[in-house]
Amino acid sequence: MAEHAEGSENELAETKTHAKQGSDVDWRRIKDTGVGLLAGIVRWVGLIFAVILVLHVIFTVGGANPENGIVSWVRGWADSLAIGFKDLFEPDDAKLRVLVNYGIAALFWLIVSSIVTRIIRRVGGATS
Repeated sequence: MAEHAEGSENELAETKTHAKQGSDVDWRRIKDTGVGLLAGIVRWVGLIFAVILVLHVIFTVGGANPENGIVSWVRGWADSLAIGFKDLFEPDDAKLRVLVNYGIAALFWLIVSSIVTRIIRRVGGATS
């Protein structure tokens, strides 16, 4: 009977030790997860911005109906996202103007989001 009680005390001590170890938080993994999440969000935002700009180019070059709700929504966002590239080059052909200027803006967002993602990962010290 004494052996059984002694065994129970050892099990209880082991359980407390495991509970104490289980409550330890792996802050490095949490930080890496947060940094990875932030970098992923930045990358996706840049990609979405570029897709909106490319859709505007496709709608314009393809001759889509400018009164269509989707086309006008994309045009509104594309005008905002084109920032300083909207009138960078001014060839005579309107479709070529949209293709070049908004295409450059799309590349800009892809490049900037890629650079910012790398900076976030480097500064955050993410391992992956």
